[in-house]
Amino acid sequence: MTTALPLFPLNSVLFPGLVLPLNIFEQRYRALMRDLLKIPEDTPRRFGVVAIRDGRETAQTYKGLPESAPPHGAEPTAGFGPDLMASFYSVGCIADASTIRERTGAAGGITPGGPAAQGAPGAAGGTGAGTDDASVEEDEASADGPGYEVLATGTTRFRLHSVDTGGPYLMGEIEELPEEEGDGAGALASGVLRAFRGYQKRLASARERTLAAGQELPDDPSVVSYLVAAATILDTPTKQRLLQAPDTATRLADELKLLRRETAVIGKLPSLPAADLTRDPTNPN
Repeated sequence: MTTALPLFPLNSVLFPGLVLPLNIFEQRYRALMRDLLKIPEDTPRRFGVVAIRDGRETAQTYKGLPESAPPHGAEPTAGFGPDLMASFYSVGCIADASTIRERTGAAGGITPGGPAAQGAPGAAGGTGAGTDDASVEEDEASADGPGYEVLATGTTRFRLHSVDTGGPYLMGEIEELPEEEGDGAGALASGVLRAFRGYQKRLASARERTLAAGQELPDDPSVVSYLVAAATILDTPTKQRLLQAPDTATRLADELKLLRRETAVIGKLPSLPAADLTRDPTNPN
């Protein structure tokens, strides 16, 4: 069964259970937030996050920050390719906005931190990824409403079937995807956690830092798979592949290979500044 949901394209991948801070300043997304605020607080304020394959991010977050100023067109399709279904990856993640706060200042800073796991190492970069501060001018906010600071959490994966451009922001016809565990997910999760610990230690060593002790990692295979996918330094196409894996076991098996590969690569690198190891590719999407 399909349903209609507002779409929020980003240059990064959101996973279920991960926190997404957003700083909203564009007209189309301010309109979306105004509509979400009309929904009662005890009802989920949902929108669909899709990673961009062809185009530019317009609502900025820390991860995937564009190199230059985003387009300021009022059209919901501004900044994306002519074929919207080709512009976005076909599998995304539903986000539930727990906080939508109106900004009162004339300018707003970019909220540091991309999608981050709740209550787990790897939050805002559990592998030790740093956060940057940036700011943008609110040159449009005063024209037709304030900007918004938003805190949302990924909940459920979905498949995007079509995009409607008739309103002030994009709407998608989406189908929610169940999370199947698959064969051997429990054993794979244990192996992935061990490999992830080794990856964290190798990364901390390459950055000449000490890995914090006492961090507890989850044991639920699905949670493990999404946490590791979010916290490992990978490009957007690879993270997208993990998001749309057919089941948890397949995702974990892929992550095990990736962690072993990345750990081996980091071991061959000289010590580098943190920014060099944690910088995402500038234009994979």
